[in-house]
Amino acid sequence: MSGETTSGLASGLIGTVLSGRYRLDSKLGSGGMSTVYLARDETLERWVAVKVLHAAISDQPDQLERFRREARAVAQLSHPNVVAVIDAGEDAGHPYIVFEYVDGETLKQRIDRMGKLPVDEAAAYGIEIGRGLAAAHARRLVHRDVKPQNVLIDREGRAEVTLAKTRWLFEFAYPVIGDRPISEITAPELLAVLRAVEARGRYETARRLRSRCGMVFRLAIATGRAKRDPSQDLRGALTSPKTVHRAAIVEPRAVGGLLRAIEGYEGHATTKIALQLLALTFVRPGELRRAEWSEFDLENSIWIIPAAKMKMRRPHRVPLSRQVKTLITDLAPLTEKGKYLFPSVRSVQRPMSENTLNAALRRLGYGTNEVTAHGFRAMAATRLNEMGQWSSDAVERQLAHQEQNDVRRAYTHAAEFWAERVRMMQAWADYLGELADCSRVISLRTPG
Repeated sequence: MSGETTSGLASGLIGTVLSGRYRLDSKLGSGGMSTVYLARDETLERWVAVKVLHAAISDQPDQLERFRREARAVAQLSHPNVVAVIDAGEDAGHPYIVFEYVDGETLKQRIDRMGKLPVDEAAAYGIEIGRGLAAAHARRLVHRDVKPQNVLIDREGRAEVTLAKTRWLFEFAYPVIGDRPISEITAPELLAVLRAVEARGRYETARRLRSRCGMVFRLAIATGRAKRDPSQDLRGALTSPKTVHRAAIVEPRAVGGLLRAIEGYEGHATTKIALQLLALTFVRPGELRRAEWSEFDLENSIWIIPAAKMKMRRPHRVPLSRQVKTLITDLAPLTEKGKYLFPSVRSVQRPMSENTLNAALRRLGYGTNEVTAHGFRAMAATRLNEMGQWSSDAVERQLAHQEQNDVRRAYTHAAEFWAERVRMMQAWADYLGELADCSRVISLRTPG
């Protein structure tokens, strides 16, 4: 094992590499027996979930055998509603199980975020859970800890989908290649399936189906059922759906006008502060709405957004400018007794609704074709890049964008550009202050 020390609790293992292969990136959750990490499989270059038995009980034979029995039991199952076991092992006294990584949230997190679920949605989850348990029972296996924390809701990017949605995608492929041995499916066969989907005008669906099929092929390779992934041969073969850019204000005078309008907002104080923070931090609206007080360290001027809340599933750090810290200090008397910085007006146990910020912009007189809550990101990206003062890497990293080139992504993620981002975020806050204070156009370039 390399990286951090292996002593102490498993929660201190972030940064280590188990068995020379699984690099622990961040903590996803923890229970009485183990901690689950988001990890990078450096051999197959993919994300996985690694469950590590707590060090305090890893030397207890009964607990160790129970842990290993879990790995053996789940490994017997192959079902779309059961998270697959990929590997298991032990490194430096740390037993671990490697699972496929489900990009989404637990049912508990979803309930905490949304409150009471609609009947049809709850029923759909119940059906999927029942199917997974039925597959286990068919193998004479019993899940002894079925609870919302242990139910994962799959999603692709920010678009939350149930496992039924994944099954719906595969319904396009089943009639053509569903009964074929996976090792015999060729790129032309898969392309024929995707072209049929495109023929219906569903270009984005075709792209997502190719991605999902690729996940299946890669799992088949990892488990010895196939030798290659034909979906990789189809890169560039599909029609790219027309990108719809979210409305944003980027011209300096107009930006100043927007900031002054927000300053004069007469609705809820928390909504006004949320809009101001959105402009200053340019995080995604959902990341701001779900921000929790425990994520902020004002003394060290940093906001750490957990991986589970990020689109790219990586923890994200936001340097806090003086202006941001002032706003958070102003917000504290209003909401700090609860979990969220911006709780729902209906329940402090839920975050602000996704429509609140856009509704506030409409109330200020801005149409949907002029600006949206997400448009603050485009505003920051445009102005910061035009300043000519900051590297594009620092801007992109602060936007939490993912580099498309695999090699370059590895270097830029490792670099972080933190010192430059700290300076940039303070300069950005100062620049917005100047735009809001006057109607003249502020110079984008530093003197000299």
